[in-house]
Amino acid sequence: MICLINRAASPGEPRWRVLGFVDDYPTEPDLVLVHRLGAPFLGPTRRLSGLPSATRVALGVGRPRLRRETADAIAHYGLPAATVIHPDAEIGADCVVGEGLFAAGGARVTTNVVLGRHVHLNQNCTVGHDAVLGDYVSVNPLAAVSGHCRLAEGVLVGTTAAVLPGWRSAGTPSSVPGPA
Repeated sequence: MICLINRAASPGEPRWRVLGFVDDYPTEPDLVLVHRLGAPFLGPTRRLSGLPSATRVALGVGRPRLRRETADAIAHYGLPAATVIHPDAEIGADCVVGEGLFAAGGARVTTNVVLGRHVHLNQNCTVGHDAVLGDYVSVNPLAAVSGHCRLAEGVLVGTTAAVLPGWRSAGTPSSVPGPA
């Protein structure tokens, strides 16, 4: 997604500089994909040690549980999470956005929404008014979370799913402020 953001940037706008990818458990198919993107594979997360404090880490891990584990490992190095919002995504007024948000092209967030840390909003998903998404929630492509819904930490909303008003996932969103 960062490549797409850089391509969409107007002349003179800042661009992301990708240092490379880290992965504690790389697979051969993942390494092939990294190679195709033209950025180096740096090795395990311990390679983040000693990077300048201005370095931001974009955490593009799709599975919520693994994203949390990776964020915990990266936090050890004191590097802040990058918030990555595609230029074709919309975040409405009066929203609270936790660190590390990934919002893909076409993602739509209306108003009075709370997004926890490391939330992933995939292509063309929507989040309705007064919704609360806990840390590490993923909303997959074309899914809709209606207004006044609360999703607990680590919930994965499947592709084309609809989460309706009055529905509440098991548990309570962690470290997410907002209306009950």
